[in-house]
Amino acid sequence: MTGKMLQIGLVGLGTVGTGVYETLCRNHDLLEARAQIPFEVRRVAVRRLDRPREVEIAPELLTDDWHDLVEDPNIDIIIELIGGTTEAYRLIKAALEAGKPVVTGNKAVLAEFGGELFRLSGEKGVPLYFEASCGGGIPIVQSLQNSLICNNVQSIVGIINGTSNYILTSMREKGTSLRDALESAQKLGFAEADPTFDINGWDAAHKALILAAVAYGIPLKPDKISVYGIDRVESVDQHFAGRLGYTIKLLMVIKHHTETDQLELRVQPSFVPLNHILSKVDGVFNAIAVKGDIVGETIFYGRGAGKNPTSSAVIGDLVLAMRERRHPDFHTGFRPYAKNLEVLPISETVTPYYVRFRVQDSPGVIAAIASVLARYEIGISRTSSTFSTTDGKGLTWCNLVFMVHECKWGRLKAALKEIGRVPNIDRHPVVFRIETFND
Repeated sequence: MTGKMLQIGLVGLGTVGTGVYETLCRNHDLLEARAQIPFEVRRVAVRRLDRPREVEIAPELLTDDWHDLVEDPNIDIIIELIGGTTEAYRLIKAALEAGKPVVTGNKAVLAEFGGELFRLSGEKGVPLYFEASCGGGIPIVQSLQNSLICNNVQSIVGIINGTSNYILTSMREKGTSLRDALESAQKLGFAEADPTFDINGWDAAHKALILAAVAYGIPLKPDKISVYGIDRVESVDQHFAGRLGYTIKLLMVIKHHTETDQLELRVQPSFVPLNHILSKVDGVFNAIAVKGDIVGETIFYGRGAGKNPTSSAVIGDLVLAMRERRHPDFHTGFRPYAKNLEVLPISETVTPYYVRFRVQDSPGVIAAIASVLARYEIGISRTSSTFSTTDGKGLTWCNLVFMVHECKWGRLKAALKEIGRVPNIDRHPVVFRIETFND
């Protein structure tokens, strides 16, 4: 092992930051032996110096100002793990401008500011590494950039939010409500105190935007992705899904439509056939299926979040950054490339659908719904219903399910709007896409 000892600056000592620091200390000799590069952590920036910590760290290493790390000429590489967007953006931008490679696991800052940061990285020739931002310990970014580099990526479909997957699994297996499943996830540490981005789908959407940028070179634009969360999933939907041969998963779907050279980009709860491998991914685990024109379909599976899996991805990027710091002529941090891909409007996307209406148990309701669907040339493949129940006003209601054939979302949406004007039908049906995985 020869050469200058590389100096690392770590910003953030929360759950993941603590895991990274602990691992760098515990496995220091192993990492040096494998990387063949000597290194040490020179400084650690935290928000509050007086806060109790889960890890022992020498006081002289700590600072409450990340500028100290960026401005230190001896620090070679910055690890950003503070979370959030605005301050993280300022830190990453300052580090890149100072010529210091950055390792980050911050999906939110990349989804919001990634276009600018990637451009700056390219202009300065200073790499930005972000494996941990897209799937915890799953090596999806490096795989897309390196192992699958000769492939035109046809699709990326996956489960990339462990919290929502745990909740949906609990609802299916235990028959619990979403609220109860969420409370269980929080008690077990699988969900944050504020789980908004997990429930509303935006955590998965941020990751989808990053993967689309890596696979297709398109700029990150949050307004281009269609996002629906799991907040409308009820136990009755889990019941119907199982009865009909499906399970419900929050899916990221990225598809390249070669005939129009458009990219389909969406996140939503979907019916997944029980005979597809993604239906078997339960609990906090994630799985990403990538289809390339050369390799065919590959599956990446593992824990998508948590201190240790995310720390593993961060340190993997750190070792890569150290090697490329020694050999800067070529780096594998993301290099944006121009690809003129338009995003397919969500109204033009095509799948089969599960539609659940809450209707009054009265003659003619099924016929009325079927009549409207027929006028919009939407075929019905199957119907099902639950037993009727009486509400406090003495009205009898039941859940009526229609499984409809493939059609454009815009057409189905227009039909549902018209059905909402039919008497005795709730105007807000529950709709989930059915993924066929045929293309």
